[in-house]
Amino acid sequence: MRRTLPLLLSAAMLMGAAPAPRALDGAQPAPAVLPLRAQAALIDADLKDRLDTIVPKLMRDAGIDMWVLVAREYMEDPVVDTMLDARSLHARRRTIIVFYDPGAGKPIERLTVSRYGLAGLIPPAWKPEEQPDQWKALAGIILQRNPKKIALDVSPLTAFADGLTHGQYEELTAALPPEYQQRIVSAEPLAIGWLETRSAAQLKVYPGILAIAHSIITEAFSSAVVKPGVTTTADVQWWMRQKIAALGLTTWFHPSIDAFRPGAPGGLDGDTVIQPGDMLWCDFGITYMRLNTDTQQLAYVLKPGETDAPAGLKKGLATANRLQDILIAQYRPGATGNSMLAAARKQALSEGIVPSIYSHPIGYAGHAAGAPIGFWDNQGSTPMGDWPLHPDTGFSIELNATVAVPEWGGAKVPFRLEDDGWYDGQRFHWLDGQQKRFHLIG
Repeated sequence: MRRTLPLLLSAAMLMGAAPAPRALDGAQPAPAVLPLRAQAALIDADLKDRLDTIVPKLMRDAGIDMWVLVAREYMEDPVVDTMLDARSLHARRRTIIVFYDPGAGKPIERLTVSRYGLAGLIPPAWKPEEQPDQWKALAGIILQRNPKKIALDVSPLTAFADGLTHGQYEELTAALPPEYQQRIVSAEPLAIGWLETRSAAQLKVYPGILAIAHSIITEAFSSAVVKPGVTTTADVQWWMRQKIAALGLTTWFHPSIDAFRPGAPGGLDGDTVIQPGDMLWCDFGITYMRLNTDTQQLAYVLKPGETDAPAGLKKGLATANRLQDILIAQYRPGATGNSMLAAARKQALSEGIVPSIYSHPIGYAGHAAGAPIGFWDNQGSTPMGDWPLHPDTGFSIELNATVAVPEWGGAKVPFRLEDDGWYDGQRFHWLDGQQKRFHLIG
């Protein structure tokens, strides 16, 4: 085991990362949020491990011997943003990172063409006192190594591989001789591969991160927060935002809360007052340790005398669970987002389920790099959906099944669920369980 992993694994245990998913009933406490200094140590240790292992594999699999990344302060490249150490919060002036494979089994060389290195992980290779022009310094490094291919983050397919701005591209290419300009290729497989791959250490801590998000939802969907006839859906949204801030965490989107009830045309939000008999839905995520969660769960507000949700609502939740199971059964070697979507929809329709599938990768971003599996407004194939599945990738299983609820006069209600997991190259695993029961309020 590499030296960096024991620290990460021990921290994973400190965070409460469990070997098996928890029951999502609030019975188990969520792990505590680590102090910032401890978080930084884990982030940097994991980053070193990723640079040592993931970058070389990606470059050699793609047959690319040089990868050049450029980011400017306040105009971050999505990849560079994840390669900065825990103290370098942003690109500094202009940050240029170079990876070079000398071949013959030698280690990948990594350096930054900047005045400062990155926490000893990527050493500096530019002395402005000797060469004031940063682009000429970069060109010198490239010419000295004479790569066959120079990969740049330029892509029409995905923003995750398109972080090089037009102005930076023009200056970079202008610094190179014409013959080297002809060697430029897209870094798509490198950028997407880096961003979509979850390290062993990240997969150890991810269950604990999701457990924190689930614990916030459990508290939000409880009598401690929701007072029927008084509390509005917006009140719950802002309670969740405040809770995130109180824990020292951040989020990548504002929480959504909708109330569904008989006679309403759809989900009610904003200043809607929550009433007994409502079904509540949330869409919620947090950002912690540079990783994101994305979760949709359901609650029911008990009427006087009730001890459980109506049978029709429970059937709707069970149908959405079945749709989740159908989709995760499609995770197999050689699959793409498009092929999984088509197969899952076919199976669901054959079982009489009305499906809408819009699942996506998750990790460094909420809607992350990798193969999307449908979109809520497009249940057909897409160009990015042809991206194949790769091992050690995270996914949000996001979808809904529309079910008629007899207790609500046969109204057709969308049961929206979303929870996170990962693909090991053979099958899918939930990170922290799958909601199978309503949160009950009252």
